[in-house]
Amino acid sequence: MHCLRWPPAFSLLLMACQAQAAAPPLLRKVTDVPLPGAASRFDYASLDPGRGRLYLNHMGAGEVVVFDIRTRKVAAVLKGFPRCTGILAVPTLDRVFVSTPGDGHVVALDGKTYAVLARLPAGRFPDGIAFEAGSGRIFVSDEAGGAVTAIDASALKVLKQYLDLPRNLAFIASETNNELLVLDLAGRKITAHFPLGRGPDVLSFDTGSRRLYVASESGTLSVFRESGAGLVKEGEPNVGPNAHVVIVDPASHLLYLPLKEVDGHPVLRILEPVLPATP
Repeated sequence: MHCLRWPPAFSLLLMACQAQAAAPPLLRKVTDVPLPGAASRFDYASLDPGRGRLYLNHMGAGEVVVFDIRTRKVAAVLKGFPRCTGILAVPTLDRVFVSTPGDGHVVALDGKTYAVLARLPAGRFPDGIAFEAGSGRIFVSDEAGGAVTAIDASALKVLKQYLDLPRNLAFIASETNNELLVLDLAGRKITAHFPLGRGPDVLSFDTGSRRLYVASESGTLSVFRESGAGLVKEGEPNVGPNAHVVIVDPASHLLYLPLKEVDGHPVLRILEPVLPATP
């Protein structure tokens, strides 16, 4: 009887490969849902958990796609939003706000009927939108003008344009060097930075699992876990071609990523986390 002996170096390499292969994935694909329209760019997305509505800006088509996350079907396609970029559902006001840099406006919609309530001027290239509940204002970044437009979300009036910073910790996806920067706004200094995929774009934070997701043009999704006052990077799986937009449902923890072209048409890719958040 002959015994086969492996060199020690080969044995170590084999063990390392087996351990690497056994590592569980971070995310699992649930399904791909076909979306209407041509295979062109999608931009920001926003979720109204109460209504179960996910709003997807189909920038290339100038349309807002309304997706029912409960039935996993398209509920409506809203037209007339030139080059729509930023979008934000504000459930407490039952309104949806859409940035349309094609004509330099922010459009306010009724959350039930999707009727247009107002079209407000918002600079040269209105883009991302944030809501501050305390003041009842939305803030719209003007990418080209280097300013922020403040809008009274109830009265639907432009208040002023100004440069401002929130008071808490900020996470910034830097397109210049493909990094995630953690900014302490009180001390006005960068406290940490992490490498990202090429062309990082949209960030989404799961308040339930305390995970931060950063989607990149390269198709990678960087996954971070909040730990103490900082972040721990858990991984960076490839989730789809040009997957630069991500939105997370904090109730189900499902991730939604609109992809402009899979087999010749746009789809909404739905992912679920495999590993539970670690305290």
